[in-house]
Amino acid sequence: MRIGLLGGSFNPAHAGHKHIADLALRRLRLDQVWLLVSPGNPLKPIAGMAPLSARLASAHRIADGRRIVATDIERSLGTRYTRDTLRALRRRFPRARFVWLMGADNLVQLPRWRGWADIARTTKIAVLPRPAYNGRAMSSMAARRLRRWRIPAAAASTLADLPRPAWTFLHVRQNSLSASALRQANKFFPGDTS
Repeated sequence: MRIGLLGGSFNPAHAGHKHIADLALRRLRLDQVWLLVSPGNPLKPIAGMAPLSARLASAHRIADGRRIVATDIERSLGTRYTRDTLRALRRRFPRARFVWLMGADNLVQLPRWRGWADIARTTKIAVLPRPAYNGRAMSSMAARRLRRWRIPAAAASTLADLPRPAWTFLHVRQNSLSASALRQANKFFPGDTS
């Protein structure tokens, strides 16, 4: 199976996440996208973070349970960092062909992730555009260091089947929704003061 992994806080999950999942399914010819709802992102503050159960529930609302699956598997794996999660998933599902899905904003900050070079070396990555980040992403340290393994967006449908390392930047329609803006507008998790 070709499985896209979209990790994040999902604080809350929203139509922008569904947009990314739907695009990845089509453009990368994936069988599923897993929304990996993180118990705790080491790069984000705890203040303002809704409980895992609420964030997982918001991810279930945008998932269909068949092609887009919401999961808190990192909790049961006991992993905190993406590198460790990917290692554990490859051990648990050795026949799966995983593709890590990330927004352009995450490509900019990828060098802050623990073991980021190991992630890029061992995992195929698809980067999706995010308003205001695309130019910075493509000129970022990570993009420069990984340049030789980048495949053209026109070949993205083959990414899951390629040997590692490999990555692509998908030129697709962008969705400007953000969880931060939704929280500020108090459209999700109303009454939560954490």
